[in-house]
Parts: sequence; C-alpha cells; structure tokens
Amino acid sequence: MAEYVAPPAVEIVADQAKEYASPYLRYFFRYGEIVEDFKNQREALELKKERVDTRVDEAKSQNELIHKDVDNWLTSAKKELKETQNLKDEIDRVKCFKWCPKWGWRYSLSKKLAEKIPIISKLLETSNFAQVGYHRPLQGIEFITSTDFMDSESSKSAFNQIMEAINAKGVNMIGLHGMPGVGKTTLAKEVGKHAREQKLFDKVVMFTMSQNPNIRTIQDKIAEMFGLNFHTNTEEGRAEELFRSMQGVNKILVIVDDLWEEFKMESIGIPFGDEHEGCKILLTTRRQQVCTKMNCKEIQLGILSEDEAWVLFRHKAGLEDDCSTLNDVAKEVAAQCKGLPLAIVVVAKALKGESLNGWRDAIQIFKDSTHLYDEEVLGGVLEPLKLSYDYLKKGINQMTGNHIQMCFLLCSLFPEDEEIFIEILIMCGIGVGLFPNVYSIEDKRKKIVEALKKLKKSGLLLETDGADTIRIHDVIRDFAHWLTSTGENRFMVKDTLKEWPHMDESYTAIALWNCSSIIKIFPDKVEFSKLKTLFLVGERKRKRDDFLVVFGTFFEEMKALQVLLLQRVSFSLKGLPSLPNLKTLWCYNCMLKNFSSSLTNMRSLEILSLTGTEIDNVVEIAEELPNMVSRHIIPKYFYYSPTDEGINFPPGLVSRLTSLEELHVVPKINLNLLELKSLSRLTALSLRLSTNQIPLEDFVLPKLQRYSIVVGENYRFNREAFRRLDIQDFSSSLSAFNNLFCNVEELNLRNVGGQKNIVPSIDEMGVNELTSLQLKSCNDMEFLIDTKNDQGSTVAFSNLVELNIESMVSLKGLCNGVSPTRFLQNLKQLIIKDCEELEVIFQIDKLSEKMKRQTPLLSNLTILSLHSLPKLKRIWEVKPSHRAIASLQSLKVVSIESCDNLKTIFSPCLALSMLHLQELDIRYIDRLEQVIGFGEEDEIIENDSPLCCWPKLRILRIEVCPNLKYVCANTWTQGLQSLESVYIRGCSQLIQVFNMEQNNHGQDIVLPELGSQELVLSNVGNSHQLCNTDVPILNEGCIVVGNHEEVFQVQDGYSFSRIKILELRNLFEVRVIWNDFAQIVTLENLTTLTLSGCNKLRYIFSPMMARSLSHLVDLFIEWCEEIERLILAKDQVSSSSSNGDTSLQPMSFPNLTQIVVTNCKNLNSLFPFGFVPVLPKLETLIVTRNSKLEQVFQLEDEVEVVVEEEMKFDKLNLLSLEELPGLIHFCPKGYHSVFPAMIELKVRDCPKLTTDFFIDSQEFVHCKTKVYILQPFNPTLFYVIIINTIEGITCKIFN
Repeated sequence: MAEYVAPPAVEIVADQAKEYASPYLRYFFRYGEIVEDFKNQREALELKKERVDTRVDEAKSQNELIHKDVDNWLTSAKKELKETQNLKDEIDRVKCFKWCPKWGWRYSLSKKLAEKIPIISKLLETSNFAQVGYHRPLQGIEFITSTDFMDSESSKSAFNQIMEAINAKGVNMIGLHGMPGVGKTTLAKEVGKHAREQKLFDKVVMFTMSQNPNIRTIQDKIAEMFGLNFHTNTEEGRAEELFRSMQGVNKILVIVDDLWEEFKMESIGIPFGDEHEGCKILLTTRRQQVCTKMNCKEIQLGILSEDEAWVLFRHKAGLEDDCSTLNDVAKEVAAQCKGLPLAIVVVAKALKGESLNGWRDAIQIFKDSTHLYDEEVLGGVLEPLKLSYDYLKKGINQMTGNHIQMCFLLCSLFPEDEEIFIEILIMCGIGVGLFPNVYSIEDKRKKIVEALKKLKKSGLLLETDGADTIRIHDVIRDFAHWLTSTGENRFMVKDTLKEWPHMDESYTAIALWNCSSIIKIFPDKVEFSKLKTLFLVGERKRKRDDFLVVFGTFFEEMKALQVLLLQRVSFSLKGLPSLPNLKTLWCYNCMLKNFSSSLTNMRSLEILSLTGTEIDNVVEIAEELPNMVSRHIIPKYFYYSPTDEGINFPPGLVSRLTSLEELHVVPKINLNLLELKSLSRLTALSLRLSTNQIPLEDFVLPKLQRYSIVVGENYRFNREAFRRLDIQDFSSSLSAFNNLFCNVEELNLRNVGGQKNIVPSIDEMGVNELTSLQLKSCNDMEFLIDTKNDQGSTVAFSNLVELNIESMVSLKGLCNGVSPTRFLQNLKQLIIKDCEELEVIFQIDKLSEKMKRQTPLLSNLTILSLHSLPKLKRIWEVKPSHRAIASLQSLKVVSIESCDNLKTIFSPCLALSMLHLQELDIRYIDRLEQVIGFGEEDEIIENDSPLCCWPKLRILRIEVCPNLKYVCANTWTQGLQSLESVYIRGCSQLIQVFNMEQNNHGQDIVLPELGSQELVLSNVGNSHQLCNTDVPILNEGCIVVGNHEEVFQVQDGYSFSRIKILELRNLFEVRVIWNDFAQIVTLENLTTLTLSGCNKLRYIFSPMMARSLSHLVDLFIEWCEEIERLILAKDQVSSSSSNGDTSLQPMSFPNLTQIVVTNCKNLNSLFPFGFVPVLPKLETLIVTRNSKLEQVFQLEDEVEVVVEEEMKFDKLNLLSLEELPGLIHFCPKGYHSVFPAMIELKVRDCPKLTTDFFIDSQEFVHCKTKVYILQPFNPTLFYVIIINTIEGITCKIFN
C-alpha cells in the first residue's frame, strides 16, 4: 500500500509546531527521522557486537579472562538487540492505509524507538575497548600438586614448626634442611598449598634455585605471578621493579627450593625484614650451614621411622597384608632404604610385582653394594637407586636393558630441574644408536617412548604437566652423574660456564650449558677421540644476536661424534673436517655460515633439525639433501625473518628425497603436494599450506603414522598433537585427506563447506581414533553422524574426548537416526555455542541393541557448556525405558547460558547419577522453570531409600532466570557438605532450591551443615525459600535458609563456621537473619557481610553472635528500611537466652576494616560505644542517607562522663557523614575522638551535628562535641573537608 504523504502546508505547520510544542509531538512529525536513526544505530550495534564477539573469542583462545565491563557490555548489547528486534519487525510489518496514517500506532512506535536510540547510542559510545581480556593470573603453588606428601611424625613436626614460624612476629626467613631425598621439596609444596587454601597470604610464590640459578628466569617467574611487565633490561633494574611491586602486596610467602649456598634475596628483587615485614621466606637446602649463614629459623626434616617407612614402601610396592613371607623379605629391603622417602618410592616401584625370589635377590644386591655408600655425596640413597637402575634389565634381554639405561643417562645431560622435550631425547637416542635392530624412525621413536615410560614407572623419571616433556629429580640426576663418573660411559655436565674446564679425552658425552660468549681460553681444537655426544649451548641473554662463537676446527678431533646439539651458537663450517659418524645434528637459534658446502662431509647424517636458525641459503641446503640425508629433515624455521612468507623449494626437489621418512616444515612452503607420491617411505609429515595448494582432483595424501597439517592462515602450533588436521576456509572436496581421516586424532574444521555430516560424508569408518573435534562456521553441516541409511551397527566417535561446536547455523543434532555402537562413550568435554537451529542435543530414543548392553552413554562426560542456543528445548531426550543406559556419573562442571527455550535441564534419573557434580552455573534462561524436574512423559520414581543428589557440589550459581520456580523439584538433596558458594540472583519466581521431605518410611531427609564459603541471595521472590521442609526438623546440624521471617532456622547448636562471604539482597520478608537465643551459632570465618533491600529486618547481630565475628573485614548495609540498630541492645536480649550474661564478655571486631551503611531510614545508632576500642583496623567508615541516625557511636549505659575520655581510631583514613538530617553526635558527650591516619573527611548535609572536627599541630584530626578554635593545618592532608553544622560552615572545601 502507498504510504501517506502530508501536503506542504501541513509540513510547514508541523515544522513550526516542532519548535514550540511539547517534545512529545516529535513522535508524530519526525517519525521518519526517528525510524531511520533507529535503524542506523541498531545496525551499527550489530556490527560492533560482532567485532567485540570476535575479539572475545580470540582472547579466550589465548586462555585470557574477559574483563567484566566487556562481559557486561556484551550482555547489554545482546539484550538490546533482542528487545529491539520486535520493533524492527514492527516497522517492516505495519504499513499505513492509503492516505490516512495510523496516528496512534505511529505515536506509540515512534516513542518506543526514540527511547531506545539513546540506549543504543550509549552502548556504541562505550564499546571501544582497548583490551577485551587479560592474562589469567598465575596462582603459583595452586598448580603444584603435593599428593605424595607423607604425613609422618617428622614431616608433621616440621610442618607445625614452619607454620608456627610463619605466624610468629620477627621471623622473616625459615630454613628447612635435610638430607637428599628426605622430602624437603614435597613438604615445602604442602606448606604453600596449605597457605593458599587457608588464605594466610595474598600471594604464594615458589621457585627453584639449584646450584647455578638463572636470576632472569626466576625474576620472570615471580613477575608473572604478580602481573608485572618489566621496563628495564638489566638484572639490577628488574630487581628494583620487582622489589617495589612486591612491596605493594600486604602478605607474601616466598618458597625458595634447593638453595646450595648463601644468597642475597635482594639481588632477585625480594623484599623482606624491615623492607617488608609481611614477606616471609621459606627456603629448602641440603646444607644446614646455608640456614645458619642466612640467619634462618632452622628446622630439620628427618627421615621416616621404621614403621612409617614400611607403610609407604608397602603402598608403593602394592603389597597385601595376607602374604606374610613376602612381606618379611620386603621389610628387609625397605630397611635398606634408610627411611628416605625418595629411595623408598624408587625401590618399591622397581620391585613391584616381583616374585619372592626376586625380593630375595634384591636383598643380596644390597649386601654386595655396600661400597656405594657415600654419606657426603648422596647419603643412604645411592644403594637403593643403584638397585632400581640395575632392575631396568630385569626380565628383558641384555641389549634392550642397556638401551633403557642409556635413555636414563641421556636425561642426566640436561640442566637441573629442566623439563626435557621427549622429541629431543628421541633425536639423541637415535643418534647414539639405541635399538639398532629397529630400522624405521617411527619404530625407533616408539621404542624410546616405551623406555621413557618404563623409567617413569620405576620412579627414575618424573611426569610433568605437558605430555611432551619429562623431568629428572635432582637427587636422581646426581646419582646418574655418579654412575657416569667412571667406567665405559663417562659423562661431563657443566652449567653457567665462564672458563673452559679441564677435561681428558676419555669422555663419551659432554654437555656444556649457558656458556658465556666471553668464555676464557675457549680452545680452537680439542681431542676427544671417544666423544659420541656433545651439547654446546650459549648463554641465555636478552639479545638474540649475542651468540657463543666457535671455530670450525673445534670439531676436527671428534671422529666418533654421533650427536651434536647446538643452541645459541655461531660458527662457520668452512673447512669442517669429515664427521663420518654424525647421525643427529640439531641446531636451535644458531647462526651457521658456509653450511651448505659442508653437508657432504656428514655421510651418516639421519636427522637434521634447523629451528630458528639463520643460515646462508636454505635452497642450497635443500639441493644437497637428496645426496646425503637418508631419513629425517626439519628444515629451517625463519625465526629471524618474520616478514618472510615461507620456504621456496625448487620444483622437483622433494620428489628426489626418496629415502625420506619424516618431513617437518614449520613455516609456509611452496611444495607441490604431487611430489609426495615419490616418497614411498614417508611416515611423518608436518606442513602449513594455503588452500590453493590442495590439488582439486586425483590426489590423496599418503597414509601417515604421524602428521600435523594446517590448511589456511590461522596457524596454531600444538606440540603435543600426534595426528592433527586443521582445515580452514575450504569449500572444495576433502578427498585429498581421505587417508588421514581414518586415524586422525585432532580434527579442526572452520568455515568448511559442502559437508552435511562427519560420518559418513567425511569418513565412512566412524573416525574412531579421533579424540578432539572442533567445528566452527561449517554452515552446511546438520549432524555429526547420519545413520538413516544403515542398521545402526556402525562404531563411531568411540574415542572422542573433546567436542567443541560453534556458530553452526544448520546444526540440528549430534546424531540423525539410530545411535551407533560406543557413540561418544569416552566424551569428557562438550562445548556448544551459537547454534541457532539446535533443538535437542542428546536424543536417546533410538538405540541399537549392542548400545543397550554397553557402558552407559555419557558416563565419562565431565564438562558441559551450552551457550546461546535460542531454539534448544531439551538437552537430553531419554525415554523411560532407556534410563539405565544413560548416566552422568562423571559430570563435574555444567554451564548453561542464554538457552531461552529450555524449561528443565535434568530429569531426576540423570540428576541422581551426578554424584561428582562440583559446579552448576545457569544464567539468562527466560523460560526455565525447573533445574531438576519431571518432564511430561517421565514416570514418577519410587524409591524406599533416601535419594541423594550432588554430594560433591561446591558452587551453585543461578542468575536472571525470571520463571525459575524449583531447582530440585520432586527429588531430594541430602548432604551438600562440599558446598562452598551459593549465588542466586534475579529469580523472582523462585519457590524452592533444596527440597527436604520424608521418604516412604517416615525418615527425615535433611540438609546437614552447609559448608559454604559464599552465600548470596538476590531478588529471589517475596515469600520463597532456599530450603524447604514440611516435617519437624530434629536432626542435629540441620539448616533451613529462606526468605521468610528468619533466614536461618537452626537446630541443636548449628555452626556456620565455613561461610566466608554472605550476601542477602531483596529478601523482603526477612525480620531476623538468625535467632540464636537458644542455640550457639558461630560465623567465625565470615569475612564479608552484605545486606541490601531486606526491608523488614530490625537488627543484624545479637551480642552473642557479634562476639563470633572475629574475622569480619567488610560490612555493607543498604536499603534496609526498618533496621534500628546493628547490634541488639542488652535490654532487648531475651531472658531465656542461653548465652549467659553478655556483659561479662567483651565484644570485638578485631579485623573489621570497612563499614558502609546507607539508606537505612530508621537506624538510630551504629555501634554501642564499647566497640570503639576494639575496632583497631577500621580504615573506612561511610554513613549516608540514614535520616533518623542520631549518633554514630552511642553509650550503651547512660553514664555521666566527668573527665573527658579519648576515642582513638588509629587506622581510620576515610570518614564520610553525608545527608544525615538527624545526626547530633559522632561520639557520646564528653568523649574526644582522634584520627591520626585521616586522609579524607567528608561531612555534608548534617544540620544538627554539634561535633567539631579540627587538626592539631601534629596534623592529627580530632573531633569533640564542644567547639574548639581550629589550629593551622596542612591543606594537602585532606581531599575534602566540609563541616556543615547548625552554626554554618565551619571549614571550607580544601583541595
């Protein structure tokens, strides 16, 4: 229809009217402008939100935390776009009728649009975020496990002494000493872990010194913990920056592990003593004299007693109580370990599973090895370690045993406490000739990895956080050095070398680490005729062009050399003599000159690794490769040439490398993939390609055992990935990768078109080796698997562990048809985000017969995260007959947000299987009515025994679910003893969270002690409850929490001792928080109490309750209109109270630091005067808009003061008294208050106030109820001083 057009005369009148008439007329006459403005603003907001979303995704992929204001902005933007979508639709949908406009509609719509425009404009104005995220702050000791801690008498004694010293005044350095292997490091970790868990310190930092500490590395680690970015480069400058940064943190525990000699902590930048009384240092050392020299509080960690040693030994060896003969022999072996935990663990693991004769042989070995005992070097640990080392040959052939031992010895060549890359060990192991009867590189790799696993099981090597590294304990490393000090394999390892050491030619392996670039007497040539392995590493320095310079002649007399590892070394290979036996050459961050001309001298070279290394001409090197490299190549990674796009290999070059088994190229390469057809021996491949390098027809990549192939621009290197395929922005056929899909372990598809599913479109066999799958913006994909055309016998996704799905606009579900056998049976993590068509995730109504008999579906799922799924109606659709084949027994973390169509989340049968749930986070689900409840088709569950839900739940968080009525409807909660945090906000219809009823036998099902550290209730309705009961509560320790007259109804002396944060908001029916007249209730660990909008609350604490708040730090009270006083007066305490005579017990808030009380219109006074002397730490006191407040501090008993008395607030630096029309006194008549630390004082709109504030000659602020003459004052002392009394303004505002 045509739109109405106003005639010109009307427009003229309208324009004049717009200037003078009510602003509401603009809704009529400027409708078109308003609509256009609205559309432009809304479109701009959509685009801006997309950009912010992209930046947030990028930040999250870098493990960053998102700033709260960014999160809030995105939530607001999403809310506005959702709300204004209807308005946009209305503009497009409604039209005017011929010449007559719909004036009522136009006015209404125009007004709505006009009201939205400034809101959208404000969002656009505030959308320019410099950064959307920040690096997750390291927690230090939190990432260090101490599960091996042996709770022995010695360790308990040492632990208690350490904790006592930590808490003692005047002790700033504690030294823990003991022999090697006794457990000093483990105990120190346990102390740090305990200190963090108990929040004894603001920061806990741990680092290892070792014999040759790297100060810069230590400084970097500490700075990372404190979020410090250094602005200077010298060690001294960095130390000063770190010193100042640490001084800004109140309480710090620094754990310095493995200190070998006296050391000045100031050289690192650690303040302590007079410079920082809150910084405590715990150091561990083998040498007691180190503790003495450093004036430590000395604590010794002794060995285990005989009984303790046997308990640990038996546990590690897996011995049972019922085999007395074996245990008798094993006790003799355990006794030989001398009570050293390290020796016990190593020997017990070595002998685990041995026969009786094997244990007897071990006894004999100990008896024959007494000459190994050396108290000064390794104490009693040598013999047991030698036994474990010898047992590496047990049960296998001599050659294999020797090679496993050599793997162990190779690990000792690396620096102390270094995390050793397994790939480098593999290169070295192949180079020295391990497992010669295995011919392929891949098979040798497997053998060496198996050897390393055996060494870890034996206790000789340690696990690390990464799957690609291992570590060796410093004591075991010392033992390896002892082994290689004599005999056939002689090793030398030196760290931080500043001058050339004396060495003879008998060494077979030499490792020189951190060699100074100005090393003294660096030889031009050395004679090492037996040397097989050489590690030569330059000094760690900031400047990457500062290399250790070595002449080519240096290697002339190393004819036996098999492995050469170079790092931060610059040398010319011109004239390099023949190295006929060199098999492995590994260069990292080196500078090599004349390199290509020397390659022909290395006739046996099998492994060439050039990473981050600057060389003359990579093409020349590549052209030499067909003539000399038989197996393994890792060509150059241009570390020094970041502008280079990649490597340009001459056409036909790669196809001539017919013996090549592994090809790894880190940067982009111009390789024609068709050349790979000539490499029949190729088993491993790493490439980064562009999409146009994939041949469109008649090409398939070869079958490979290991690969990491990236197609696209966004390169993400994953060292741990074994078989990885990453394809981005690709719309052609994926047939080139068909040979890889059958064994791929990590598959990432981003913006890949043309595929409706993974199985069978991409792989018909079911991708059963796949462990990680990430899908993003694959707009044609509808399901992971489609089984409509088969009989459900397919095995698919049986090993998938991680599944991440994002922005899949066509995704309808995970499986279409009958679920295949073992489908998702190993899935641990599921994350789905922004899939607008997804309605059901797990549809468990079509199952094959095999699947019904297998492990329950979803039984391994531990993390579930669902975000922005607008059409999602059900997460799981389980028929009653299929309940037994689905279980959430491993689920730990659930996060669901913005899934507006969900009405319920868990059925009772699934909820009752969630015995390990720890975190439940539900946000912004508009239609959600029940978290646990019955669906329409579910059957009622009958059970004679109490049903227990979520015994390990720690965190419950529910936000903005306006229709939520129940969390646990028709199920019962028993336990919840692990609960630490309850946060419920914006659930205005909430009726019940926890249900407590009787079962069929009339037994009470109750909620025992709430172990919560945080309890927050906000906007949870008018008369609804957190925990409901319909039966008398008689059980000990029972609690009811709800929004009725009493928040906490307590039976039998219940203690809330674990609650640290309590926040109650908008509980409109509450009159009493807790009634403890007849019970003893404590909140001894409460640190923060927030009350807001509790309109009927009359008081907060009884005197008895107040006395339990010794740890309270922050007190916030606002909008509690009926509250008359914070602490109940003594004359109001019931005579039936069991608390006794409260006047005999002094009240104290020794840690209360901040008090904020606002908008409490019936409040008469804050504290009885008796509290003032016991507010020693009060720093901030803000009292505003409390219209009936007459006194801040009031005498509880009216006593006439004859002699003026003093009230001193030693630490109060901010006092604000504003808009208090009834305030007469700050302190009682006859009292004089002193504020020596006052910085900011605000007194405004207090017309009845008779108290004067003034400054004395010492710049102390005073206040009295009499008028005094003001003394001169320092104007810089105050930010604001306003005194507005009935006599007028006494002081002006000072800057």
